[in-house]
Amino acid sequence: MSAGLNVLVTGGAGFIGSVVTEQLVEAGHSVVVYDNLSKGHRKAVHSQAELVVADISDRKALDAVLRSRKIDAVMHFAAYIEAGESMKEPERFFRNNTANALTLLEAVLDHRVPRFVFSSTAALYGDPERTPIEETDLLKPTNAYGESKLLVERMLDWFHRIHGLSYASLRYFNAAGATATLGEDHAPETHLIPLVLQVAAGKRANVSIFGTDYPTPSGTCVRDYIHVSDLASAHLLALEALSSSSTPKQLIYNLGNGRGFSVREVIEVARRVTGQPIPATEALRRAGDPAVLVASSSKIRQQLNWQPRCAELENIVASAWVWFQRHPTGYQD
Repeated sequence: MSAGLNVLVTGGAGFIGSVVTEQLVEAGHSVVVYDNLSKGHRKAVHSQAELVVADISDRKALDAVLRSRKIDAVMHFAAYIEAGESMKEPERFFRNNTANALTLLEAVLDHRVPRFVFSSTAALYGDPERTPIEETDLLKPTNAYGESKLLVERMLDWFHRIHGLSYASLRYFNAAGATATLGEDHAPETHLIPLVLQVAAGKRANVSIFGTDYPTPSGTCVRDYIHVSDLASAHLLALEALSSSSTPKQLIYNLGNGRGFSVREVIEVARRVTGQPIPATEALRRAGDPAVLVASSSKIRQQLNWQPRCAELENIVASAWVWFQRHPTGYQD
């Protein structure tokens, strides 16, 4: 892909968005990060990227950016991601993840931005009938988070058909690991690997295992974990594919390592990596948690030649542990 695109990255101060921004800048693109900083961090934004602090519900702010920067592509990461919380306050997720995405898409269409890359989720599949999951499998979310993302995918499909919007939707579940400079720092933290590492570092007494009676070998949930750098590279490949032709494109890809790890396995790997005991306590299941989510990425491997470089769980956890030790209070350092 020729360098020099003007890319708007919503949620670019967050975990995945910041790493995508870093790779975009390194590839020679101009990046505007659009983030309200409710979940993201100013320090996570690349020094060569412009930061606009605003909400995607603010149409005037969106118009101002799209009008003045001549944006060539939008990469959308600004969403609430806590599936468990979505089963307590679904209205927040539909407002932010779905309604606000529509506001963004309306602005994209009005300003004739030709490319849109959407950070979707494997939660669209709910309790899958088979694993690894393929893109053509049934979409039936078991939580409001997944449903809020599915509604955006449905909008994208209609906008592609009616307005000719070229878009890529990337479905994945557990981004993990860290780069040399960027890592996970959520408040509150809900992701398993950073929670486990907080226990290893003495910041938590133990880690909770939510549900031990799932129909899996260990009785705990099984998930696919992808290193955040590999995830980011897939987003850049999708952007390149959208930019390679003037014909409107619709690209839908799963992203995964093709192998799942149970909650107990993740904890055991973290014990080996950190050398710490990491006490765990058993708790009740969380509403809406599927037993197994493992995505096949054969389609994007074949079509875009995506090749994960850090596929081993031990290496993913080790990279996160290095970052956590260097940034014990996250981006507050």
